[in-house]
Amino acid sequence: MNLPRASVARPIFTGMVTLMVVVLGLVSLDRLRIDLLPDVELPTVTVRTELEGASPEVVERLVTQIVEEVVATVPGVEEISSESSEGSSTVRVRFSWGTDLDAASIELQAQLESEIDELPEEVGRPRVSKFDVSSFPVVILGISSKLDPVELTALVEDQVRYRFARVPGVAQVDVWGGFNREVRIELDPLQLNALGVPLDRILTAVRDANLDRPAGKLEEGRFDVTLRAPSEFVDLDEIRQTVLLERDGAVVTQGQVARVVDTYEKLTRLVRVDGDRGIRVAVRKQADANTVAVSRRILETIDEVNALYPELRVVPVSNQGNFIERSISNVAQSVLYGSGLAVLVLLFFLGSLRSTLVISLAIPISVVATFALVYFGGFTLNLMTLGGLALGVGMMVDSSVVVLENVFRRHVEDGLPVRRAAVEGASEVATAIVASTITTLVIFLPLAFVRGVAGVLFQELAYVIVFALVCSLLVSLSLVPVLASRLLEGADRAGGPRSAIARGAARGLAQLDEGYRRVLGTALDRPWTTVLVAALMLGSSLTLFPLIGSEFLPPSDEGEVRVSGEMEIGTRLDLVDRQTRQMEALVLPAVPELVSSVVTVGASGRNASAASTGEISLTLVPAAQRERSNVEVADELRRLVDGRIPGMVVRTRAPQGQFLLERVLGQQEGLQVEVRGYDLDALGSLAERAAEVVRSVDGVTDVKVSRDAGIPQQEVRVDRQKIADVGLSVRQVSDVIQTAFAGSRAGEFRAGGNSYRILVQLADAERRSLDEVLDLTLQTPAGDLVALRNLVSTVASRGPLVIERKNQQRLVTVQAGVTGRDLGSVAKDVEAGLAQIARPSGHDLEVAGSVEEQAQAFRELVISFALALALVYMVLACQYESLRDPLVVMLSVPVAAVGVLLTLWLTNTTFNLQTYIGCIMLGGIVVNNAILLVDQAGRLVADGSDVRAAVAEAGRRRLRPILMTTLTTVLALVPLALGVGEGADAQAPLARTVVGGLTGSTLITLVLIPAVYLIFHRRRAQRS
Repeated sequence: MNLPRASVARPIFTGMVTLMVVVLGLVSLDRLRIDLLPDVELPTVTVRTELEGASPEVVERLVTQIVEEVVATVPGVEEISSESSEGSSTVRVRFSWGTDLDAASIELQAQLESEIDELPEEVGRPRVSKFDVSSFPVVILGISSKLDPVELTALVEDQVRYRFARVPGVAQVDVWGGFNREVRIELDPLQLNALGVPLDRILTAVRDANLDRPAGKLEEGRFDVTLRAPSEFVDLDEIRQTVLLERDGAVVTQGQVARVVDTYEKLTRLVRVDGDRGIRVAVRKQADANTVAVSRRILETIDEVNALYPELRVVPVSNQGNFIERSISNVAQSVLYGSGLAVLVLLFFLGSLRSTLVISLAIPISVVATFALVYFGGFTLNLMTLGGLALGVGMMVDSSVVVLENVFRRHVEDGLPVRRAAVEGASEVATAIVASTITTLVIFLPLAFVRGVAGVLFQELAYVIVFALVCSLLVSLSLVPVLASRLLEGADRAGGPRSAIARGAARGLAQLDEGYRRVLGTALDRPWTTVLVAALMLGSSLTLFPLIGSEFLPPSDEGEVRVSGEMEIGTRLDLVDRQTRQMEALVLPAVPELVSSVVTVGASGRNASAASTGEISLTLVPAAQRERSNVEVADELRRLVDGRIPGMVVRTRAPQGQFLLERVLGQQEGLQVEVRGYDLDALGSLAERAAEVVRSVDGVTDVKVSRDAGIPQQEVRVDRQKIADVGLSVRQVSDVIQTAFAGSRAGEFRAGGNSYRILVQLADAERRSLDEVLDLTLQTPAGDLVALRNLVSTVASRGPLVIERKNQQRLVTVQAGVTGRDLGSVAKDVEAGLAQIARPSGHDLEVAGSVEEQAQAFRELVISFALALALVYMVLACQYESLRDPLVVMLSVPVAAVGVLLTLWLTNTTFNLQTYIGCIMLGGIVVNNAILLVDQAGRLVADGSDVRAAVAEAGRRRLRPILMTTLTTVLALVPLALGVGEGADAQAPLARTVVGGLTGSTLITLVLIPAVYLIFHRRRAQRS
């Protein structure tokens, strides 16, 4: 079927179908979810197992190693990493991308269930959980107040928390750093010894006096009446009056040997919000909720809470929705500005508002139609889908430009009636534009074979571009001929000031035509010289390749700076807090761009190794409202605080794509060196030497070794013979030691519908000497009292806080920040330095983390690029029914490297995922210009023209369409390539690659392709 002929014959049908597509697209746009990235399900499963009270070495031997061996038997496992800390084992299992994670986690759970007998009896049941992007908090709140900390926590837990939990789209609200109420029985060791009260008697007495049990049933008439004997504590006085024992006819009560206080659990973490003591609250969204909409509702709820509770101050500390909204808004603006520039280019070349209007309709129709695909495909409106639209905007008008230009030429130059010119002009170039569109589309086919994170990230971008280009092709062969047949009648006879502008543009274009004709004539006179010059330009540009760095993802200013200070392992929380306050006093006044600050002192979440660390998280105003980037702020703070805080090693970093990396890789940014082996001391020594190498490399900051000297510990060793002689057990002795220092749970105290733990512990336990505890007594089965020191001995030592493992080997990690240089070149320098370090047998050093992912992704994309070029060649061979002409067209690809390398070098852009995707896209875009030249030259030769004359005429006829399509694509991408504002810098490298490559390739191929075509067809030229 001839689509242009059918469309011109039935204009109303064509218009209505177009309107149907537009309406569907607009309705879809209104219902689209907005997010930063496509839905990424990192194929990772975590297995958590508890072994209460066990040291990290014991946890590793009895739990972690066994779980790792079981996990390794599950199909599809790529990597196993683990952490063994006190009382806890965490094993992370990473499967290959594309694995059905639900099925994999079920199989993993089944394997663990079948092998659970291998674990010790006291081990808790292993818990298996999946990684989910949507589990990241959408908004993190900081709540500060002058209230008593326990009251503040109760108010947040009982009232404020549920206000946020009820917000539509919110899945979970977690409170971090709260002051949880606790009833503590603080024992006086002097009184215990003076009254002869054994420590184990305290626990027994409290538990026996705090019961609520059913006592059976009795029958009264026709009813069964349940009997209960409630004997729970109702106030603290009842606890104080609990009888412990009878001594010399008098009773000894709890109040005589202990102080009973209503307080809060011992803090392991302190939180301050903008200088005041406070709490952090993490709000997580439902998996299918709109991130931006949820964050907006949360911000509205914050205003309501601040109005309802004037004693509280609630501020958003971290807001994904805000960053996403600004990022999407920036990219959307780039699409609009790019569209505007593309329309201006058309107006300049065509010199007619009517013609420009005809072509410009292709952009909004194709964009709006693409929203329907995004909606029905289950995608979100994110940086990748919008980036695809931004890249496609310029290309959307390519087909329409070629069609309209040919229709216009047939109408004006050949004198055909406008309706006939519309049909024949569109039909004449239909083959060429279908072929050029297909060559652009086939470059995205190899992305389906790209494994890993690159394939997942760019799949939606590929879908969007493909669909948008198919829509624009259909528009160019249906709607454009219809509009041309209606609007171009008499377009060339328009008068007035507009035609004066058009005449000026026409004169400029005529001069351009004349200049190009002379240059092309010279090139055709010396075709081999032309090829040689092009080869020299390509060779010269390749010298820039080593000067361009590489990294995994482009850096982006997320508006955050983090300053952390680390003290010696085992340092008390109050000392860490004191030094952190000194750090705050230096940092906060030095950041005028500050919106809010949150200080966290002590261990947070699973990061037990941060117990001696204080961290300040600074939230800055949006990038457009400040002069300094977050990297510049971090560099200034680094200089300010370095060496100024006694006893504290201060590290400063500005997250550069941290959120992106955590989302797609589940790991942190920067450089990581992994030291693997089996001996912890050898690993520690190797890690220190590796850290020295890393510190010596330019561009490296804030080097940190994951394994420190170890936490100070006193080993209390029980003499089994002695305890057997007095009739006691190891458990009884260790329970007394635990009660004295850590405290033992003695039941629940219920009040106001809530229950709080009752903890028995020595008063000021952390500040007491070990000798005071060893003077405490236990009661033997015979009723005698025996001092603890007679049953145990003590040894001072240091023990690891956390033992890390990877692929069933022990691991120590050296982490470092990178500033002022790209990650790839820093990694090369580090690898060269690590190669000089001698390693004991069974131990190894390697650079890992995002560098490892980068190398794997780049390998995949290089293969994809080669496959894309092969497919383009095959499509061209099919079109021309020739193996020679496609080679002529394909020569436009390598010369694109001239523009790419020069642009990346001038803009200081690195090779990263985005630039590689840009290179793959160029493989299909740059051949379009050559296709137009070769197709036109072939038609003229087939009509009997001389080869040289045919090539020269093809160049003249196709110069304007080529310049128009190139400039519309290039200028449409310029706003995105500038990378201004949040989110835009994530897509800027891709845009810069396409802009540079297309510009360079077009300028060279306009001369090179005719010369090469002449060389390839020289015999025919000689015969002519």
